[in-house]
Amino acid sequence: MIEQSPRVFRVTVRGRFALLSDPAHRYLAAAQQEHDIFTSAYTPEGTFTYDAKLDFFNLRYEIRSSADQPADDAAQRGMDEASLFLGTMKFGYRDLRVDVVDMTAMWDSVRR
Repeated sequence: MIEQSPRVFRVTVRGRFALLSDPAHRYLAAAQQEHDIFTSAYTPEGTFTYDAKLDFFNLRYEIRSSADQPADDAAQRGMDEASLFLGTMKFGYRDLRVDVVDMTAMWDSVRR
């Protein structure tokens, strides 16, 4: 079996805050400028951005996968990372959804 090169994906996990504790709300409000959408990037560790109303947020990941179904693998890994981050930070959330863009395919089409 030939091992395939890893594909590079930009994974965006979007959701809404829910039932934030007072300490979480204060922390997010104080740090909001550091998490502005216009200064975010797709990174392996993830970039967390959210709106000033503390309603919507997104996490942006760059995920590489050589799995048989690399887009599905990237989507699942992005959701797992987002859930772990939000749980660790004790940020209540709801309505998570994921978008996956195969950057390798985009770069391949540009080269052609």
